[in-house]
Order: sequence, then structure tokens, then C-alpha cells
Amino acid sequence: MSKSAFARVCVASAIVIVGLATSLSASHSWGNYHWARTANPFTLVVGDNVSAAWDGHLGVALSDWSSSSVLNLTKVAGTAKPRTCKPTAGRIEVCNATYGNNGWLGIAQIWITGGVHITQGVTKLNDTYFNTPTYNTGPWRQLVVCQEVGHDFGLDHQDEDFDNANMQTCMDYTSDPSTNQHPNNHDYAQLETMYAHLDSTTTVGSLALPSSMPPAMGQLPLDERTQWGQLVKQSANGRREIYELDFGGGNKVVTHVFWADPDADARRGNNR
Repeated sequence: MSKSAFARVCVASAIVIVGLATSLSASHSWGNYHWARTANPFTLVVGDNVSAAWDGHLGVALSDWSSSSVLNLTKVAGTAKPRTCKPTAGRIEVCNATYGNNGWLGIAQIWITGGVHITQGVTKLNDTYFNTPTYNTGPWRQLVVCQEVGHDFGLDHQDEDFDNANMQTCMDYTSDPSTNQHPNNHDYAQLETMYAHLDSTTTVGSLALPSSMPPAMGQLPLDERTQWGQLVKQSANGRREIYELDFGGGNKVVTHVFWADPDADARRGNNR
């Protein structure tokens, strides 16, 4: 797959490289973005818009993240059409569909108001790639859904070097997801740090978006790279990118993309 044709598949997310969790404090939040809330632990609703092939993996991911001391995730019936996966105020929608040969394996998107507060989020899983032999495996599906949902409440990656040893967390980039399918203690510590303070208002479970948010911000299609706004961060190898579509006044949509290894299929063939 050529670079111009998105010869990199993505998993939506972003995170600061950290050292060993036993010796360093948590340090992989995504731009200080977080859901506003007035108490901990808080319960965040996740809309299930995924097929049977994904349902079990989504359930495991939500159970894993709910082991956090500050966060509980509750799965409910989704309200989005998987093809468009429109966001819903106050919650996360998770969708899968054959989104096409557009280069991304998965994306995570969050709608920000007030500069840092997440008001809604989506995770999209691209079956165009997950239907191929390379990615149609339990470990790849579990890593991606775990990581993308993690981005939707403000976590970034612990490590972005595909050649480093696995850190036993889904928030670690890897070419071998066998041991990177679940959060680790460092992820839970980061969540405690991110959500240590309380807000005077809440965006969790809101039935409507803040009046300060421009209407267009919730109406524009955001499926393709040309719609994601400005590239603001990129990993050294170009396989992790973050885009911001800025509407001014602290209002923006942030998209995290993880482009997959363009040579994965070739290597897989050579290893047979």
C-alpha cells in the first residue's frame, strides 16, 4: 500500500513516552483532556454500536477500564449508525464498519469545550482492515478497542516505539499485540492523577452540548484525514498522528490516528 494511499493503518490514540511504572509517576495524559465531573468515581456511558465480532472485545475493554478507582464504564445500546458513528452528548459511542481503504485501522475522537473538558467521544474500528488475515485476530482486536476507548477519556500512550519490548498495556504501540491487550497499573495511576481534582460542573451524562460550542462542531463529518484539521503531533516514524480542528474559544475536535505497518502483510507472507 503506497504512502499516498495511506500505506499506514491507524488506531486512534496518543501518549507521552514513560519509564517503568514502578519508578516513575504516571505521565501519559492526552493534552490534559478529561471529562468534567463533580464527584469520583464517576460513571461514563458507552454506546455499543458494534457487531458480534467486536462485542466480546468491547465488553472486556470496558470491564478492564472499570477497574480504575475513579472511573466506571457502563455499556448500553448505541444510538449511532455504525457507518457515520455520530457522537452523543455526555457519552462515548463505539462503532465498527468497513470504512474503506483509507489507511486507518481505528480512530479516537473527542469534542473539547473550555479548552480541556471532553463533552462527547467516539471510537471507530475499520473492518476493511480487520477483515484481513493480518488484523483479524483476537489480540489485534482487543488491543485496538482497549486503546481507542482509553483515548476517549483522556489517556495517551505509554510508549510509541514499535520496536521496544511490550509494556503489557494496550496503551503501548507494538507490532505484536500478544501481551498488550489490557491496561496496566501505570494506566490506572495516570487516571487517578488526571481525575484527582473535581470540577464545578459536569459533562458526564449531559443531555445537551454546552451552549458555547459552535453548532457546526457537532455537525461536520470527520471520517477522513482532510476533515480532521491541522496535524499537531506525529511520531518519529509517522505511524501516530494527532489532528485538531479548532473552532476557537477553547472549542475543538481532536482526532488521534495510529497508522499500521505498511509492510505487515509482506512480513506475514515471508514468515509462513
